[in-house]
Amino acid sequence: MGLNKTPSANRVHIGFFGKRNSGKSSMVNAVTGQDLAVVSDVKGTTTDPVYKAMELLPLGPVVIIDTPGIDDEGALGELRVKKSRQILNKTDVAVLVIDSRYGKAREDEELIALFEKKRINYIIAWNKADLLERHWPAAGNEIFVSANTGQGIDELKEKIAAMAVTEEPKRQIVGDLISPSDFVVLVTPIDKAAPKGRLILPQQQTIRDILDTGATAIIVKDSEYRETLEKLGKKPSLVITDSQVFDKVSADTPEEIFLTSFSILFARYKGNLENTVKGARALDKLQDGDSVLISEGCTHHRQCEDIGTVKLPRWIKDYTKKQLDFRFTSGTEFPEDLSEYKLIVHCGGCMLNEREMKYRLKCAEDQNLPITNYGILIAYMKGILERSIAMFPDL
Repeated sequence: MGLNKTPSANRVHIGFFGKRNSGKSSMVNAVTGQDLAVVSDVKGTTTDPVYKAMELLPLGPVVIIDTPGIDDEGALGELRVKKSRQILNKTDVAVLVIDSRYGKAREDEELIALFEKKRINYIIAWNKADLLERHWPAAGNEIFVSANTGQGIDELKEKIAAMAVTEEPKRQIVGDLISPSDFVVLVTPIDKAAPKGRLILPQQQTIRDILDTGATAIIVKDSEYRETLEKLGKKPSLVITDSQVFDKVSADTPEEIFLTSFSILFARYKGNLENTVKGARALDKLQDGDSVLISEGCTHHRQCEDIGTVKLPRWIKDYTKKQLDFRFTSGTEFPEDLSEYKLIVHCGGCMLNEREMKYRLKCAEDQNLPITNYGILIAYMKGILERSIAMFPDL
C-alpha cells in the first residue's frame, strides 16, 4: 500500500489551532505547499474543520486539519469553537498559530493548557514574524515563521516530524496469530449496506496483513462459505467473519478451527479488547428505560437495514427483553458527559485514529460506564463470545 493509499486512521493527525486572523489557514497552505484552505482578512473565514490526507515530508502520510478560530463569537461561533476542541481528541501534533505582533492571548493560554492536559505534543508558531522589528529568544517548542514569506516553514515541518515520532512497537491486526503458508478464510457478506465495487476498510487492511505475513487469504461470501470450506482440501488456521453473520458462520465452522471477527481483531489492534469484552457482559444488567449510546466513528448514508441504527437495537431488545432508549452519534460527535447512559456500543473504530479511540474509551472509564463494540456484543448475544476470543488466552 503506497503512502497515498494509507488509511486516514493510520496517519499522523496534525491540527492547526489559534485565534481568528492569526494566519492558521495561510500557515496550512505554506506547510502543505497547496491552497488547501481559503485565506481572507475577514475574521472567521474558516467555519468548519478542513481535513486533507496527504504526504508531508520529511514525515510521510499525514492528515492536516485546519480549525475554526478558537475565539469565534455568537451562537454559531460557539459551535465552531466546540468543533475545534473536538479535533483535539484526534490530534497527534498541535500547531498553535499566534500573531507575533500581539503575543499570547487568553485563548492561546487556554489552548496550551488543553494540549498539556491531553498530553498532546505541540508547537507554538509565532506567525507574521516578517513584520516584527526584532525577535525574542524562542523556547524549544517555539518557532518564528511567516506564512507570507516562507520564513521558518521548513524548520516548522522538521519540528512537526520530530514530535510525531513514536517509540511504540507496531501492532498487527492478525499477522502475529498466523504463520507463512497458513490458510485464512474471510467471510464478507455482500448486502445492501456493502459499498459498491469494493470491500470495507477493515477487510482490506486484514487481507493486506495476511498477505504481508506470507499466508493465503481466501475471501468468500457467507452464502458460499460452507461449500468453500468443504472444497479447500486443507484446514484453515483461522476464520474471520463479519459480525452480522457470526452465528451462521460459527455453526458451519468445526470447533477445532479458530473463529473470530473483524470487530474483535480491530478491538485488539486498537488496544481495547479486554475492556470491550467486559463491556459486553454489562448487557445483562440493563433495565427498562435505560439509555444506550450507539456510536460510529464514520459517517455514511443510512440504509434501511443499517447495522448501527436498525439491526443492533433490534437484536439488543430481543436479547434483553427490555424497553430501552437508544441514542446515536457518528463521525466526530461523541458526548463528553455520558452520565445519562448505561452502556456504549461503539463500532470497530477503523476510521478513528488511535488517539481518538483511546479518548473515547477513557471518557467511558472515567465515568464508570461499560463500553463494547458491535462485533463483541453480537458474539456475546449469540452465545459465541468465548469461542471467538479463545485464541487470546490472556483474556
